[in-house]
Amino acid sequence: MFKFIYITALACALSALPLTATAQTSDADFVKEQRILAEQGDAIAQFNLGNMYYTGEGVIEDQAEATRWYHLAADQGLARAQYYLGLRYSNGIGVIKDQAEAIRWFRLAADQGDAQAQSNLGVMYATGKGVLKDQAEAVRWYRLAADQGDAQAQSNLGVRYALGQGVLKDTMAAHMWFNIASANGDISASELRDAAEAYMTAKQIATATQRAKSCLSSNYATCD
Repeated sequence: MFKFIYITALACALSALPLTATAQTSDADFVKEQRILAEQGDAIAQFNLGNMYYTGEGVIEDQAEATRWYHLAADQGLARAQYYLGLRYSNGIGVIKDQAEAIRWFRLAADQGDAQAQSNLGVMYATGKGVLKDQAEAVRWYRLAADQGDAQAQSNLGVRYALGQGVLKDTMAAHMWFNIASANGDISASELRDAAEAYMTAKQIATATQRAKSCLSSNYATCD
């Protein structure tokens, strides 16, 4: 039985900060420095303060304050801040849950090429959260993210091919994307790939496996 991989959890989304304190700079000094820059309108510093208030690193954790700083950075067009703001609206962290608002911020980030935002837009369209359900549109966003190496989008794209939702049913394409997602670290993708193999011949499995290798070696240039 195939399954969705739903919207990335906020805790998993937090990657390396654009700026970090060095060994020579204390946490307090770094926070002070970032606050001065943020209050002067520096979007990266605003984003960093949002991360600090989110995690409680160098400051007292305050989700509402984290949202405020993310919002300031997002309003300046910083894609990562727009993506994080979308996550907060989608999950109701530091704001009232609002899927339509989540969609708006995900789309702004996705239009700038943010792969995780593209992947989450795919989920929103696949599930009808905050937007009318549209499987073809879900596939479009999954593919944009998949071509950037987003493992969850690759796995979800495999599900769409396995079920024939938004695309013609194609078990070999499903197997290929599951294989690629697994190679990129998606834990459940290998199980989905193995499930797909129950509906494939040995020759089809070998062909799909080779297609996955070619797709990866070409940096997603030859995946069709």
